[in-house]
Amino acid sequence: MTPAKGPRPMNATSPASPSLDAERTDLLAALATARSTLINTVRGLTDDQLGETPTVSALSLGGLIKHVASTEKAWLRFVVEGPSAMNFALPDGVTWADFAAGTASEYPQWAIDRENDFRMRPGDTLAGILARYEEIAAQTEKIVAEVPDLSATHPLPEAPWNEPGAVRSVRAVLIHLVQETAQHTGHADILRESIDGQKST
Repeated sequence: MTPAKGPRPMNATSPASPSLDAERTDLLAALATARSTLINTVRGLTDDQLGETPTVSALSLGGLIKHVASTEKAWLRFVVEGPSAMNFALPDGVTWADFAAGTASEYPQWAIDRENDFRMRPGDTLAGILARYEEIAAQTEKIVAEVPDLSATHPLPEAPWNEPGAVRSVRAVLIHLVQETAQHTGHADILRESIDGQKST
């Protein structure tokens, strides 16, 4: 078991980029800072340690980073494609009550994928997880630079956690991603300290 290489800083956006206005620069810089703070929690750990679940929850550091990366990817697809990018349909005969209770006879692929994103799967490595996250970050910058208007909105997809008829703007998506990443960084701090006593922030 060899230590994984330390994570590289993720420079998803440059404040000096001439293609970005001040608001886009600030939002992308805040998101890049949140990402860097999150990946700093895995500095010096082995791939095996990334899969450890040292608290009463099922959370692992590797799983948290995978989840946050997938969440960012999904929301930026929403920016481009609208609610069709987030399909929360259930299989025929399955209700949301069944789903919430864990008694569904069948689970949709999106739920299976989400569960897998929270875990280190066979073949997952720190290098691979961070490379994917960096690709997603670069794609986020490209989309945000090209979208015509940060105030443009799409309806949120139908799901019990979304208010019927609610919409979300590109700006609100970016703010949500900063909040989501920062929240999971707090979880990651607890996990890291539980693994080896190290504090990352």
